[in-house]
Amino acid sequence: MGIGSGLGAQIGIAAESAYGTYTAPTKFIEFTKESLQLKKTTAQSAGIAAGRLLPLSSRRVVTQRQASGSLDMEVTNKGMGVLLQTLMGTSVTPVQQAATAAYLQTHLLADVAGKSLVIQKGVPLTTGAVTDKSFLGCKIISAEFSCEVGGMLTASIEIDAKDCDETQTLAVAAYPAMAPFHFGQMSLRTGAYASEVARDGIRKVSVKIERGMAVERFYAGEAGLKKEPISNDQVKITGSLEGDYVDTILDDLHTSDDATSLVWDFTGPLIAATHYERITFKIPAIRIDDAPPTVEGFDVVKPTYSFTGLDDGTNPVAIEYMSTDVTL
Repeated sequence: MGIGSGLGAQIGIAAESAYGTYTAPTKFIEFTKESLQLKKTTAQSAGIAAGRLLPLSSRRVVTQRQASGSLDMEVTNKGMGVLLQTLMGTSVTPVQQAATAAYLQTHLLADVAGKSLVIQKGVPLTTGAVTDKSFLGCKIISAEFSCEVGGMLTASIEIDAKDCDETQTLAVAAYPAMAPFHFGQMSLRTGAYASEVARDGIRKVSVKIERGMAVERFYAGEAGLKKEPISNDQVKITGSLEGDYVDTILDDLHTSDDATSLVWDFTGPLIAATHYERITFKIPAIRIDDAPPTVEGFDVVKPTYSFTGLDDGTNPVAIEYMSTDVTL
């Protein structure tokens, strides 16, 4: 019997073979918070009947079903591939590095058609019994990655789903040995693409990727369930760089509105040879939106520069993930 609180909860995921088709979870995520829930649309008959003062319970119907919510987690050195693929869109096969145990995943920004998940959550009753809620047709509509002084690299993922199925068997969770990426492993570089230089004074970084999708594709003949969402807007990439005012490099970029390449990197322990556990975010062109530094008291000046990620016309936005995962 499990623990009758959040300590007994679990999240399992699996890539779907077709949108909204259940696949038993094969990977289990260590998460910090989730808010996935079924959302139903109901209609109540309001026909007039002599003497009836209250609507009939039997005349209430469910006309639509869908689900949505968020998933917050620490970004770890194993098991992230399926989520990254669903966010970025490119079909990825990990590439072995020489003859080592290191495998590189390169997730390039692409359309996300055909990329969806089953997310199965186990929610404990106070008795310790764990209830199953399997969310089908899960599309990642945004993900924000963030890390600050003394903290972990975290991800907050927004999800749209087709339906919630409570008839499946709850998968038995199994967790491989894994470790989170953290501030002590973080570096940030800007400059010309492929020649970026490390920036000093950086204390916090966040990057958000938003996928504009038509999520209200409800049609006749679909039993009140939606069709797979499709891209209906350009991808939006935004973020912020917070730190001490140690030089004017970012400040000058704000003034000139020139573009610069950004590489945000976390490098963990050595796997083998010259290959380290790592996750790297590459945005070939960003432009600083605001704000120039201001003096707000006696303390060190600490500007926060918000930025927008853009297409440089040549190089792709990418998330590289080096781990010992042989498959996603």
